[in-house]
Amino acid sequence: MIPSSMEVDGTTGWFDVLHSDEPEKWHDAVVWLKNSIIGNNKQKSNAINHGVIPRLLQWMIDDEISVDLRKEAAVVLGSIAKGTLEDIHSIVNEGSVPILLKGLNSSYLKYVEACLRCLRSIFNHDTSQIHLLYEDTSIVPVLLSVLPKSVCTQECITAILSSCCKTEDHQNILYRNGAVSALAPLLSSSPYKVQMPTLKCFAVMSYENEEVSKTIAAATYNGDSLPSLFVQLLSRDKTSEMQMAVAKCLTYMYRGGAMDHQDIKLKTLSTLVRMCSKDRTLEENVEGAETLAYLIEEDPELQQIASISDHIIKTLADYLNYTDVQQINTRTGQKKDVNWGDELKQAAFKAFASLGANDEDIRKKIIETNNLMEHIVCGLNSENYKVAMAAVRCLHSLSRSVQQLRTTFQDHAVWKPLMRLVQECPEEVLKVTSSTLCNLLLEFSPGREVSGHSKYILESGAISILVGLTKNPDPALRLNGIWGLMNMTFQAEQKIKTQIIEALGTDQLFKLLSDLDPNVLMKTLGLLRNILTNKLHIDSIMSLYGNQIMQAVVFILEGDHSTQVKEQTLCILANIADGDQAKSFIMENEDVLKKLMNYMLHTNTNLQIAATFCIFNLVWSEEEGAYTRQAKLRDLGVQKLLQQLLSTNDSTLFDKVKNALQQFT
Repeated sequence: MIPSSMEVDGTTGWFDVLHSDEPEKWHDAVVWLKNSIIGNNKQKSNAINHGVIPRLLQWMIDDEISVDLRKEAAVVLGSIAKGTLEDIHSIVNEGSVPILLKGLNSSYLKYVEACLRCLRSIFNHDTSQIHLLYEDTSIVPVLLSVLPKSVCTQECITAILSSCCKTEDHQNILYRNGAVSALAPLLSSSPYKVQMPTLKCFAVMSYENEEVSKTIAAATYNGDSLPSLFVQLLSRDKTSEMQMAVAKCLTYMYRGGAMDHQDIKLKTLSTLVRMCSKDRTLEENVEGAETLAYLIEEDPELQQIASISDHIIKTLADYLNYTDVQQINTRTGQKKDVNWGDELKQAAFKAFASLGANDEDIRKKIIETNNLMEHIVCGLNSENYKVAMAAVRCLHSLSRSVQQLRTTFQDHAVWKPLMRLVQECPEEVLKVTSSTLCNLLLEFSPGREVSGHSKYILESGAISILVGLTKNPDPALRLNGIWGLMNMTFQAEQKIKTQIIEALGTDQLFKLLSDLDPNVLMKTLGLLRNILTNKLHIDSIMSLYGNQIMQAVVFILEGDHSTQVKEQTLCILANIADGDQAKSFIMENEDVLKKLMNYMLHTNTNLQIAATFCIFNLVWSEEEGAYTRQAKLRDLGVQKLLQQLLSTNDSTLFDKVKNALQQFT
C-alpha cells in the first residue's frame, strides 16, 4: 500500500517522482509502480512508454542506492517481463540482461531472487541473449553456487539452464562446471516446481551428447544412481508432465549409449506408447509420439516391441485424421492459433518412419493403414514445413520396401511434391529427401511410363539435381547423388544412360572414382556397370566414351583399393567384353589383358572368377572375330592359365574356367 503521507496528483505524478532527484520518494514510487502493473499489461506498456526501464536499471547498477530499492527495481522489472513479448523485447533492448546477471553476485538473497525471476521470464521467451551466460566464464559457476540458496533460486536457475542449453558447447560448459552433481539433489525431496525444470535440464544436457549422458548415468545421490531416481519419478502416480519429462531424459541417455536396453524396454517405451493414447492431452500425444520416434529410431528390437504395443499403429493413424485448429491462451493472455492437426500429423509421420525403419512386416502394417499414402502425399504438399519434412522421413522409411515400391507406391503421385522438396529444402534435410529420391528411383522405368511418373521425373530435372549432389562437399550427399544416378541407369533406355554420362562429364566421373569415401567409389562403379549393359548400349556408349571409360578402369585396377572395388571394376570389363565392337577396347590394350591374367592368378577367388568371366566373353566362339581373339589370347598364355585353374576347389570358378576353355576348342 502507498503511504498516505505522499500526495501525488494522478498517475503521471508518480512517474515524475521516479525520475525526480528526490531519493526519499523513490521507494514509495517504485512500490506504487509495482502494485499498478501487476497483472495489467496495459499499465506495463504505459510504464515502458514513461521510460521506467532505463530508470530501474540505473538504480540497479548504482552501488550507492540502497539494496532494498535495487531489489524493488528488479521485482518491477520481473513483473514487466511477465507481460507481452514486446515488453520482454523492450527490457532486453535496454541492456537489462548483463545487469541482471551481475546482480547474482549480491549478498542480498532477495535481490538475487528478483534478478533470477526476471531472467527466467526473459530466457523463457527470448533466446537472443543466451550467449551472455557463456561468454563470461564466471556466470555458470555463479548460477550453480547460488542454486542451493532457496526454493526460488532452485526453481529459477533450473528453468534458466533448461531454456539456455541449446548447443553441444552449452552442454559441455554446464557439465564441466559440475552441473550434474549440482542438480542431482533436486530430484528427490524438492518441490514439484523444482523437480520439473530439473528434469528438463537433465534432458537438454544429455540430448545427443554421449559424454554428458554417461556422466549422468554414472552419477549418484545419497547412494542412489540418477537413473534409478529417474525411474522412481516415472511411476504412474506421478503427473503425466513428469512422466513425459523423465521419459525424455531416459530416451536421450539411451541414445547417448548410457542406458541399458532392458531398462528402456520395460519402462520408458511403455510410458511413451501410453502418452500417445486418446485419453491424453494433445500436447502429450505429440510429445509422446515424437520422443517414441527418437527412442526407437535405430533399434530394431524396440521397433518390434513398440509396433505391437497398445495398438500404436492404429492410434498414430488416428492422428492423421485430426484437422481441428485449437485456440489456446498463451502466457500473455492473448489467443494463439495452434494447428493441432499439423502437429499430430508430423508426430505420426516421425513415429511411423521409426517403426518401419527395418522390418518389412511392420512397414506392411503401416502402409495398410487407411489412406496412409494419401496422407503422405498431402503431407508432402503441406505448407507447414515440419509436416512436409516428417512426411519425407516417413516416405523414406517405407520406400525401403522393394515390394511396396512395386505396388502401393506406383499408385500414388509422390513424385511431384518430392521433386519440389529436393530442389527447395535446406541442406540440413537434403540428406533424407535425396535418400528418399534414391529409393524411389529403384523402380524408375521410362519404358513402363507408369502413371507418367518416370516422364515427370526426367522433366523435373532429376538428372541435373543428382549430378549436382555428386559435387557437394558432404560425402553423404555425394553418395546419394551417385546412388540415384546408378538406380536410374538400372535396365534403363540408352537415351537415359547417354543423358546421364553427358550431364556427369568425364572430369566429374574421375573425381568420383578418386573419392575418399569408398561408398561413393563403389556406387560410381555400379553406375558404370549399369550403363554398360545390353550389347547395343555397350557398343554405342563405348563408341562415344570408350577411351575415357577404359582409362577409368585402368585407373582403378592400378590403385590401392579393396577387393570389392577391384571385383566391381573387373565386372565392368566383363560387360565391355560382352559388346560386339566394344571388345576391341580390351583386345587392343595389351596392358589390360595382362592385368586380367594377373587377376586370374589372384589369391582372392572372387577376383579370379570376375577376370575369368571377362576372358570367357572375349573368346565366345559364336561371335564374329572369335578365332582371331582366341589366337591372340592363346599366344599371351591365357589358355595355359585356364588349364592351370582347373585344379581349383571352388566350383563356381571351375565352371567359369571350364566354359572358357571350351571356347578355345
